[in-house]
Formats: sequence, structure tokens, C-alpha cells
Amino acid sequence: MASLARDLLARDSVDTTLERITSSATELVAGCDAAGILVLHGTRVETLAPTHPLVTDSDRLQEHLGEGPCFDAARSSHGERVFRIADLTDEPPRWPAYAPRARQLGVGSMMGFLLFTEDEELGALNLYSYKPGAFGEVSELAGWLLASHAAVAFSSARTHAQMEHAVATRHVIGEAMGILMGSHHLTEDQAFGVLRRYSQENNIKLREIARRVCEHGSL
Repeated sequence: MASLARDLLARDSVDTTLERITSSATELVAGCDAAGILVLHGTRVETLAPTHPLVTDSDRLQEHLGEGPCFDAARSSHGERVFRIADLTDEPPRWPAYAPRARQLGVGSMMGFLLFTEDEELGALNLYSYKPGAFGEVSELAGWLLASHAAVAFSSARTHAQMEHAVATRHVIGEAMGILMGSHHLTEDQAFGVLRRYSQENNIKLREIARRVCEHGSL
């Protein structure tokens, strides 16, 4: 786990960080056959770094039905940060629509962990096994440790990506302003005002407007 934590923080993008998290789940957590990260956007589900189509199928099913354990883990709607379903074939009717359909997909048992830091909730790391009774207390502890490291790495990678995007956006806008200033004899404020007005009037993002100016030399 210590080696994994260092490895996660050394990854160079959000995608590679998430792929390492889910692949590590299948390597380190006893009984785990497949893993993925579920992120909720309202009621819309986004599946990140699935190791097997089963993960995506399960997430799509929960989105369609509007219920399921991964939903609960991602939004912590019941105050829980961990769930473990030892045997989906014998699960009480907490998710009456999801459970029988999940069994048809081949899910025998599941675990889910809310990915969170002190500042934000990021989604849920969900682990699947084809076998009922595959996950015990040791598996849950390993999954919880992995999720704890994963949340920090996920948050760090996403923050880094956002900063890189912001720097790139500033650079493109600055280059576009320079082009407008040179070609139309505008001041810096006037050039930025032209870009902003065009963006607002045409409902196009400012970065996209700036990119067009850089490519074509004008609006």
C-alpha cells in the first residue's frame, strides 16, 4: 500500500491515476474480479477506469433504475462511506429492482467505498466479484486502505489537471489578445473586451474564441 501510494501520486494524468487505482483493486483486494469508479452528476452516472464491462453494465443499470449500492456509496445518502454485500443472491430488498438484475449480469458480491477528502467527495470505488461471499473483513480493510490513498491521489491529479488547463487557457487568450491588439491597434483592455463580448453574444466559450483567433488571425 505504501508503494502504491507513492506510485499513484507520481502518475502524470487523471486517467492514468484512475486506471492504476482500479487495476490495483483487482490485484490487492482478495476476491475482486472487477473494479471501477462511479461519479454522479445529479442522477447521471459516469464510469471511470472500469477494468471489465461488468462495471459499466452495473453502473448503467443503476442509472436506469435510479437505485443501487454504488449510487448510495457515491452520494453517501445513507451516511455510509463503505458498503459490503456479502451475497447478492441473499440480499434483503434494499435495492429491489437492482439486485435481481445485477445477479443476471453475473454479480455475486460487491463492495463500495466513498472516495473523499476533507474538502470534497469525489465518487465511489466499487469492487465486484462473480462469487457470492467473496469479500470478508480482510477484503473490506484492504479496500478501505486503497480507497483512502485513491481519494488523495484522485483529488491531487484532478487539481493538477485543472491548473494546467487554466494556464493553457490564459496562454491562448493572451496570444489572441496580442493578435487583436496588433491587427486593430487596440489596447489590452479593449482586446479582451472584444473577445469577451463575442463570447457572450455567440454563447461560445472564451477559450474557443481565443483559439479561433490564434488559428485564423481574426474573429
